[in-house]
Amino acid sequence: MTIDRPYTGPKPSIVLPKGAIDTQTHMFLPGYPAIEPGPPLPEGLPGPDDYRKVMDWLGIERVVITQGNAHQRDNENLLACLAAMGDCARGVAVIDGATSNAALQRLDDGGITGVRIMDLPGGAVGMDGLEAVDARAHAMGWVVAVQLNGNHILDHMTALSQLKSPFIIDHHGKFFAGIAPDSLEIAAVKSLIDRGNCWFKFAGCYESSRTGGPDYTDIAAVSRDLVAFAPERIVWGTNWPHNLAKATQDYPDDAALLDTVLGWIESEADRRTILVDNPEALFGFSRRPSAA
Repeated sequence: MTIDRPYTGPKPSIVLPKGAIDTQTHMFLPGYPAIEPGPPLPEGLPGPDDYRKVMDWLGIERVVITQGNAHQRDNENLLACLAAMGDCARGVAVIDGATSNAALQRLDDGGITGVRIMDLPGGAVGMDGLEAVDARAHAMGWVVAVQLNGNHILDHMTALSQLKSPFIIDHHGKFFAGIAPDSLEIAAVKSLIDRGNCWFKFAGCYESSRTGGPDYTDIAAVSRDLVAFAPERIVWGTNWPHNLAKATQDYPDDAALLDTVLGWIESEADRRTILVDNPEALFGFSRRPSAA
């Protein structure tokens, strides 16, 4: 293998609150091949058994599994992973305007409580499908996770402002250009949050930062600003198993990364809001999927 993913190690310094939810993971099981034009499956197929070790290591109690780009619009691997994880897990699937009502109900029964838009290379459904996906998600009572190049968020404000579903600006907004707290782009995010149905996800800071680790000072500044602005509209995720890392030396230390990112949330009360209360309501953890 060219990559060694540690699933345990020294505990993080920050102790997660009881009920903490990781809202950004991918998991894989054998028997579900990659589908073109998506990327290949990650080496070693990191899956539910591996992630349970990470939960114990980091102190995570519940998890949201997001459909991987490798599987495009085929959610069977995701459903299998949800079944393997049981009631501690919820899922974010990929659908489109043509997905049948029966298929949507099967996803819902299997623990799906959200759908994703991936407007970056490898994504199955981009911003051109947002309106149709939102309509289906709204009818199901699901959340929409929107991953896009945040440098272009001003171009998408009309579409985002018209969403009926609760939605998440994913992966720190993917602000590749080093966006600062006083930028027009962050003002736009705040205006979406003020509408009442927008959340912002802290996950994969290393994918958005231009200053780099270990401190990710550019993402830290924006993150601290958004926590001060609206902690009730922030969620957090590990981005495990860090699919963009292709070699061991590029793989982040999950405990150190947790300490860095959650260190941007200084208040214990805000940490509980962000790690427990917000995702619990947003991803429907109060209802038990019938497949669990």
